[in-house]
Amino acid sequence: MLNEEIQKALNDQINNELYAAYLYLSMSAYFKAANLEGFAHWMRMQREEEIAHAMKIFDFVQDRDGRIELQALDKPQADFESPLVVMEQALGHEQKVTQRINELYELAVKHKDYPTQTLLQWFVTEQVEEEATAKQLADQLKLVGDNTAALLMLDRELGVRTTAE
Repeated sequence: MLNEEIQKALNDQINNELYAAYLYLSMSAYFKAANLEGFAHWMRMQREEEIAHAMKIFDFVQDRDGRIELQALDKPQADFESPLVVMEQALGHEQKVTQRINELYELAVKHKDYPTQTLLQWFVTEQVEEEATAKQLADQLKLVGDNTAALLMLDRELGVRTTAE
């Protein structure tokens, strides 16, 4: 059975992952309204990935005879200044998620909860990829600047994503 402190922290992380899905869906709506279908598609794939992350933790808690306590989701930001601002905010959000995962890992170490450490190791590795991808896209948007043709090329590239990687 899960330690109560770890159970609460994992439930909080389920909420964080579901909020991330909600945030990425809001970002997708922004891109769709801006006629950047590729970016909108990419953000929808990110949304699916975040839901999968939440469910991974959800299933783990249940497998350990823990109790799931779903929480209300905060309203995500809906208006953004530019595609670059969106990607910079996505990067900032992923950095916060990394910090939370690291704190959860430290808690699991403190309680000598080896199964939770194993689960969280997957998330530690995943967050390296998440941050790198968000940083790469933000950096590419900085290079694009005001070049509409380059923005549309990047949009087209993002539109071919087929799975929540």
